Amino acid sequence: MSWLPDFSRREVAQAELMDDPHCDLDALQRTYQQFGAVNALVAGWPLVYRRFIRPYLRRERANTLLDIGCGGGDVARGLIRLAALDGYTLRVLGIDADPRAIAYAQAQPPYSGLHFRCAMSGELVQEGQRFDFVVSNHLLHHLTAPELQSLLDDCAALAARTVHADIERSALAWVGFGVLMTPLFRDSFIVPDGLLSICRSYRLNELRRAVPPDWEVRRPFPFRLLLTHTRREKLC
Repeated sequence: MSWLPDFSRREVAQAELMDDPHCDLDALQRTYQQFGAVNALVAGWPLVYRRFIRPYLRRERANTLLDIGCGGGDVARGLIRLAALDGYTLRVLGIDADPRAIAYAQAQPPYSGLHFRCAMSGELVQEGQRFDFVVSNHLLHHLTAPELQSLLDDCAALAARTVHADIERSALAWVGFGVLMTPLFRDSFIVPDGLLSICRSYRLNELRRAVPPDWEVRRPFPFRLLLTHTRREKLC
């Protein structure tokens, strides 16, 4: 069908509207505001939490988590809430390279154990910081191949366990997202950027080929990919 994009390969040239430093700031603010609702519909973080985070939380101390590319902070807040419901303390640092995202996140009501910073993951590696977990949501499809490799190297240095969640490219995902989201989110970048994100995202085998062999790629449910890593401690 000629009205569909070409899904045989990733779209890597076109940038998303919200990444434009000169984009409409009101629309950008509404986009950050709506991320929580969108992620609740499509991202599946409660499932990711139960499978990849909760089994490794410790009750006797505060657990630490780094959210890379945190945007407005909705995923970070959700993970803190989920951990608290299970009786765990989770302290989260959200970082984003876009100062507009951090400004929005910091302007929200304060949340115990949650902090935000405008930074790149490599800066935290250089500072010698360490976390129990590293996560990201919808970050991988934004990166060039060298940026992806640098991110994975940073994550392996920063935490024992890493979970990156992203979209999987397909025509059905693209059509479904457009049909579902267009009536709900008309005044922000959610729909145009979401459709482009699907075009920019990996398919399962593509992502497997793009990452080192000690990283695992899986499809937890349709149209979603998880890239996970567990650091193997060196034996003396």
